[in-house]
Amino acid sequence: MKVWQGRQPTTNVEYDYSDGKREIIAIGYQTEVKVSAFLEEELLKKEAISWQERRLFVRSIKAAEREELALRSRLDKAHWALSELGQPRRGKKRLDTLEDWKEASKKILNSYRVQGLLELDYQVETQTHAIRKHGKRPARVEEKTTITLSVNVNESALEKALYLCGWRVYATNHPTATFTLNDAVVAYRENYSIERDFRRLKNAPLSLTPMYLQRDDHIKGLIRLLSLGLRVLTLLEWKVRHKLSQKNQTICGLYSGNPKRDTARPTAEKLLLAFAEINLLSIVTQGSTYLHLNPLTSLQQEILDLLDLTTDIYTQLAASNTQPP
Repeated sequence: MKVWQGRQPTTNVEYDYSDGKREIIAIGYQTEVKVSAFLEEELLKKEAISWQERRLFVRSIKAAEREELALRSRLDKAHWALSELGQPRRGKKRLDTLEDWKEASKKILNSYRVQGLLELDYQVETQTHAIRKHGKRPARVEEKTTITLSVNVNESALEKALYLCGWRVYATNHPTATFTLNDAVVAYRENYSIERDFRRLKNAPLSLTPMYLQRDDHIKGLIRLLSLGLRVLTLLEWKVRHKLSQKNQTICGLYSGNPKRDTARPTAEKLLLAFAEINLLSIVTQGSTYLHLNPLTSLQQEILDLLDLTTDIYTQLAASNTQPP
């Protein structure tokens, strides 16, 4: 890579955290390429559309650290496995020839994905023994081959592999003047993730699986019903996060184990959990029904305000008293 060789300058990518800290989270650079593609309706005309596309090459610092730890772990495991090749084990195939050793070593390198990072040196030693004639057995010479393996790390290859850790490539046709490299990375970091919604749909809180329905129409109806719930969760979460971002504020009190912990990106599940301790008491006496609803907490009022909902949506659940029908 040109960056690794020092022939490509990079810029720092900074991110503003909810606690007010601003840190460098990545380095990167960009290039522009011309991209062409045929539209389906243009195929017969043999005409193509073209546009300028920016390729953003970004190396995340934290991703690089995680990938480096994983690579070094695989390297250590492969080194240990190679050192154990010659050790006899019950049920383990005996390696008699150099080809057997090379084949077993290749499988280990492929298994741990460290090809080219370890240098293997096979030492083959052959000893001959002269055996005298004994009875009807003629005199002969027997050979015994001993194979040992030395393993060393290819430092230059490892250095290059470590530098490749953490790199990602993004693409956009948005002009640099209004959407810088820093803006693009931050936007991708905060983008909407559909995979997370699929996890919500299949697991908690919607729990589509496991499914015990047999009829197709029931299955279709359940999926449609839960998809509506998923849309409500997604909209609720987006609304609160968008409002906090506009106000440049955070919300605290959502984490029971750490009530002072704040966040600018609360989940819908945490927001709804804040309303779990709501009790509506109904007392019927002398032909009248009296309802009592515990008052809203400051956190609950704040959430309703972020959702642009008045407290009436809550208090109207309980009038002072009602007459039975």
